[in-house]
Amino acid sequence: MFNLIKNEWIKIFSRPGTYVMIGLLVLLVVGAGSVMKFMGPPDTAEGDWKQQTQMQVESDKQYLKENEGMQSFQKQSIEEQIAINEYRLDNDIEPASGENMWSFVNFNANFIDIIGLFAIIIAAGIVAGEFTWGTIKLLLIRPISRTKILLSKYITVLLFGVTLLLTLFVLSTILGAIFFGGGDSQPHLVYIDGSVEEQSMLLYSIKNYLLSTISITMMATMAFMISAVFRNSSLAIGISLFLLFMGSTATGFIALKYDWAKYSLFANTDLRMYTGAMPKLVEDMTLGFSITVLIVYFLIFHLLAFFVFNKRDVAA
Repeated sequence: MFNLIKNEWIKIFSRPGTYVMIGLLVLLVVGAGSVMKFMGPPDTAEGDWKQQTQMQVESDKQYLKENEGMQSFQKQSIEEQIAINEYRLDNDIEPASGENMWSFVNFNANFIDIIGLFAIIIAAGIVAGEFTWGTIKLLLIRPISRTKILLSKYITVLLFGVTLLLTLFVLSTILGAIFFGGGDSQPHLVYIDGSVEEQSMLLYSIKNYLLSTISITMMATMAFMISAVFRNSSLAIGISLFLLFMGSTATGFIALKYDWAKYSLFANTDLRMYTGAMPKLVEDMTLGFSITVLIVYFLIFHLLAFFVFNKRDVAA
């Protein structure tokens, strides 16, 4: 199995496009850091932060009173912000002013979707490409089961995604320290299960990155399945990218009226909603429910991919 994975890894890095992907990711991080450092607004903290925070709390409460018919997730978001601001006032925790290393690291988590795009491209072509180039016959004449061949390809896709994710996190941390210093010791405040909690910025950043990869993994798995079933990389890339960028938005609109939207894959891929980073699409969703839904979709994707790949006649 190790030799199969090594062989697939060599194939990926033998393509110029792979280095283009890595180069684009590095340029995005460097570009974001440069813009925030040299072109961003100056770090000026004018006025009393407690007074400003109190005014924000009163403004948010007034907004809630005047807009009682707003959507539940919007109301939840405002209520959470009120609770966090009141916690700051009660515990004398001043909001961070300006950029620091950790705010830069967490800002760059937005680029994880770009990593997802790259992982989808690799996943879509790693099987379909073998059929396109005719090299699938060379793989199948070996005394190795088709299951091991397909599994090695999938593991390689995951390793590639993890490599890009580590590159993003490490590079963001290094550049953040260079541009903005080592960060501050202020805790990160999150609203979880009705109460505000203080979390380490390091642990929060790591958790933010890890949870953000769930969507990437599921979309790459879907692209991998389509590639194995239909042997068409363009179809796999097109469908997966469309769902990656539009699936959550469409599910959000459906969730406004129908609770069954919670069974959609895209309603459960962002587990950050259970860490206080964002509101839930449907109120009664739980972490266990979302994990169960993700596992079901994950198994369906793999069952389809491995069943079709093992049964299809590719000798001709």
